[in-house]
Amino acid sequence: MNKTYPFIIVLTFALILSNCSGIKYLTVETREPAQVTLPHNIMRLVVVNNVVEQPADIGHNLSNIGSATANRVEASSDSIAIFYTEALAQFLNDENYFQRVTFYNDPIRNDNDFFQEKLMDPEKMNEIRKETSADAIISLDRLIIETIKKEHFMQQGYTYSELIGKINSTIRVYLPTMEGKIPRVQFTDSLHWVGFDIQDGRAYSQEMLPSREEAMKTLAVTAAEKMTYVFSPHWERQDRWYYTSASKLMREGETFVKGAEWLKAINKWEEYYNNSSNRNKVNKAKAASNIALAYEMLGDMEEAYKWANEANNLFVESTAPNSLERRRSLLYKNEIERRNNTLNSINMQE
Repeated sequence: MNKTYPFIIVLTFALILSNCSGIKYLTVETREPAQVTLPHNIMRLVVVNNVVEQPADIGHNLSNIGSATANRVEASSDSIAIFYTEALAQFLNDENYFQRVTFYNDPIRNDNDFFQEKLMDPEKMNEIRKETSADAIISLDRLIIETIKKEHFMQQGYTYSELIGKINSTIRVYLPTMEGKIPRVQFTDSLHWVGFDIQDGRAYSQEMLPSREEAMKTLAVTAAEKMTYVFSPHWERQDRWYYTSASKLMREGETFVKGAEWLKAINKWEEYYNNSSNRNKVNKAKAASNIALAYEMLGDMEEAYKWANEANNLFVESTAPNSLERRRSLLYKNEIERRNNTLNSINMQE
């Protein structure tokens, strides 16, 4: 992989909020590992469509107003698999983790057996790899989409309805090994819409239902985006916070936060922590929590966890069982523990 990330977390101050209740919030971006780790020599990928187009009369139901039963209807799945695979190739390429990710224009399957999965044989795999100069192939081997519409009432000639879309897909990675593939990755998801079913272009509402075809395209692109995180490390936005107080040391630490001078902030908060009376464990807990955040910003996850654990222990000793501070502290401690455990995964992938 051709991109390295010297820092595992990025801080943005776009979402710094008010200091209500002695706390300020900020948004950070954390680097999360891929769920499937490909060998380091896999630098160029090609995404292929290896499914048969879903027949129009499969997977689509309609419940009319006042009807207790659903009727089967038709909806065209034309090009939905192409939307999925082309979007997946684009999303993966945009991550800049692999050297190159391309989309293979020609569908692999030329039969009509929609319900049967057919894996690529080694000859076809090697043919595509040679043609595209790819190290491995990401193949969409199964794609089933359902759309379920239920009508509720009629108004001015249009029905107010809800539409549920469900997607089930299977993706495999075909590698240049004796086995030829790794275990499959299955993905299921659903989306829900409500609004007026206006398909004639003669009216408009702020609550409009997409057509079944539009819903299927949205499902495919959404699934492709989520599947990107299976194969590539990615950035996720998360909320963080630090405590403020009228204490001179705490205020000085906050000043250093604004300049992202985390080591200087740590010095002030540690001094406040050490000077705080053991009888005021809440103050010590808040300082410890701030120190944990600072170490997380510096990428030192072991120290961050040590201080997050200390903060949580102090909050447990000094606050009620259902207090917001105790619950918030536990969530943060668990998140730092999770990030510390995934750190090696990220380093291995990069």
